[in-house]
Parts: sequence; C-alpha cells; structure tokens
Amino acid sequence: MRLAPMILVSLIGSAYAEGDALVDSLGPREIAVGEAMRGGATGSTAIGLNPAGLPLNRELVFEGGYGYRFDDQASLLGVSACDSTNSAPGCFYYQYAGSNPELGGVQMSRRTHVGGLALAYPITPRVFLGSAIKYFNFSSTVPGEMKSDGFNWDVGTTLRVTEMVNVGIAGYNLWGAESPEFARAIGGGVLARPLQSLAISFDARWKLSGDDHKIRYGGGAEYFLHIGQVGIPLRAGALRDNSLDATYLSGGAGFAQMRFSIDLAARHAISGPNDTMFIASMRFYGPRLRAPGVDSRAAEE
Repeated sequence: MRLAPMILVSLIGSAYAEGDALVDSLGPREIAVGEAMRGGATGSTAIGLNPAGLPLNRELVFEGGYGYRFDDQASLLGVSACDSTNSAPGCFYYQYAGSNPELGGVQMSRRTHVGGLALAYPITPRVFLGSAIKYFNFSSTVPGEMKSDGFNWDVGTTLRVTEMVNVGIAGYNLWGAESPEFARAIGGGVLARPLQSLAISFDARWKLSGDDHKIRYGGGAEYFLHIGQVGIPLRAGALRDNSLDATYLSGGAGFAQMRFSIDLAARHAISGPNDTMFIASMRFYGPRLRAPGVDSRAAEE
C-alpha cells in the first residue's frame, strides 16, 4: 500500500513540475516577454520580479488580474495597489493560486495564498533598493506535499546605467519560513530602450536549492504603438527552463489610456511538459507624474 503514494508523487512531479510561487506571482506583461523585466519592473510587475523597480515611474495604480493554466487547471488571481508618487514607493498586494492536477483519474488540489508589502527607495537617481515582506499559506492534497505557512523576504536593486539601459538583480525567499514551494532563488536581467517606444530585455533566474540545473532564462521585446491618445503595447518573448527541459513561446498585447489599461498574454510550451496558459489584467490610474531622469536635475523637476 505504501507503494501507490510514492508512484503518484513521481508521476505528478514529472507530469507538471512548474506552478511554484516564483511563477504563479507573474502577470501578463512579464509573461509575454519571457519573464524578462527585472531591469524595468514597475507597479505590480515589481512585486514578483524586483521590488527595487518601483521608483522607475511615478504613479498611483490599482490592478487586478486573472490567469488560467490548462495543464493543471490552475486559476491565478492577483490584486495590488501601488503608489510611486512619493519618496518611498510601495505596493500592497494579495495573490491566490489554486490548481487541480489529475493523474489516472485521481484529482488532487494545491492552494496558495500570499499577501504582502513591497517597498523601494532611490538611493541616487541611478541606484534603487527594494524589499518585500510576504505571508504565505500553502496547502495540498498531493502525497508528499506538506502544508506550510509563514513570513519571507525578497530584496532587489535596480541600476540605471544610462537613460536607455537598466540592470536589475533580486533575491527571493531569502529569510523566513522554509517551504519547497517558496524556494530561495536569485535573478537578474538587463533592459534596454534603443527607441522610446521599444524595449528589449533578457533575464535569468537560478534556484538555490536542490540540483544545480534549475536555471530559467528568457528574453523578449515590447513595442508601444501610439494611436492618438491611445497606446497599444505589443509584446513577444521566449523562455527556457532547464529543470523542466521545457521551451516556451509567449506573446501579448494591451490597450492603454490615461485612466486605465488592459493587458493580455498567452504562453505555450513547444517542448517539455504540456503547458498553455492565458492571463489578463486591468489597471486603473490615479495621479501620474513625470518619470524621474538619471541625472539629479531631471529627478528634481
């Protein structure tokens, strides 16, 4: 009788090994460009990738999003309120991930609740520091997965090399309660804007627990098309995960006005485990101010 749970754990792990908190926290913009926004993460994107990016713009924004992943019937929800109009930008947020993996007619469930606060501070016009504290609660009926909860910390930094190039580095789940679903990891990336309407980025992330091959890297591009007072961002990217032996293609589009915007994205695995997901979000804006410049005079204006 003890053999059956062990077989189920092995098969479920091979059937779907993603779906951890480092992935479930991401929104449509970062998904569409291959998760490559650590150098330019703002608003809710900064929560999952790099909290130090919050001072890159100056706006009050409320966001809600929903995603669905077909392979494990996962629903991904997120709401946030971010204010970067003051000297210490920050976000309050809540995220939920619920999945129902099925194997051989046996249906199980995973549930994760995360709530927290992300804060950042511009040390200089070129150097930003950020941190995030979160409380998580994870439960599962999958054999071998234990219920866990507690607090944990993320930290990050963003370097504005020039007006066109940013570098971002972040560490995840570095201090606090230990859980396999909230693994320690580090990530970094570069984002460049060769044109005002074009951003190109490349990121990589390494898990610090387990084997040495848990590397996830990707890149993408965003082109912001202006039509009168309306903006239409177009995004595309690719992602590689060595631990899953999986390669993904992704893309997305949006619609933006002064008071609200909508973002849509999709991702599909072209190798490795079957994995297709769709995700969407809507943002509502309060006051929006001029973004700070690299030099101190522009930052003071």
